[in-house]
Amino acid sequence: MTKAELEKKKSLARALFMSGMEQTEIADNTGVSRVTISKWAAADGWKEVRAAKNITRPELVNKLLLTIDNLIESVNKSEDPTLIGSLADKLSKLSAVVEKLDKKANVIDAIDVFTAFNRWIQNKACSDPDITPELIKAINRYQNEFLLEKMSPAAEL
Repeated sequence: MTKAELEKKKSLARALFMSGMEQTEIADNTGVSRVTISKWAAADGWKEVRAAKNITRPELVNKLLLTIDNLIESVNKSEDPTLIGSLADKLSKLSAVVEKLDKKANVIDAIDVFTAFNRWIQNKACSDPDITPELIKAINRYQNEFLLEKMSPAAEL
């Protein structure tokens, strides 16, 4: 298998992985071993990108609100002065998380756009000779770098 063919298979494997397909099924569809798919996924951070893609801001906010509600309820039931005293600090931290979610929503939006763009460019590659496996590889690499950078804690500073 040539390097270009391997890159094309890797690009297809990534797209299938991002769409939610299991690694074994991807291996069957691409003719590449499951071990290779697993190595690609680990090396390029596919799991992290897919996880971020599948978690929506409203889901995160709802989970956070439930956590706040449960926290307030348990503190009120306990009548423990230490827990009551620490409630304000915990609520302050949780509200800061809600504020940060606005920034994370931008990452989720970017993932959606990148996924749609990747599908488009793969379809376009069939008829446009300028879209080479090297170009697709470079695009994927920069998209992954962008997303990992935006998801890192340092990006929020």
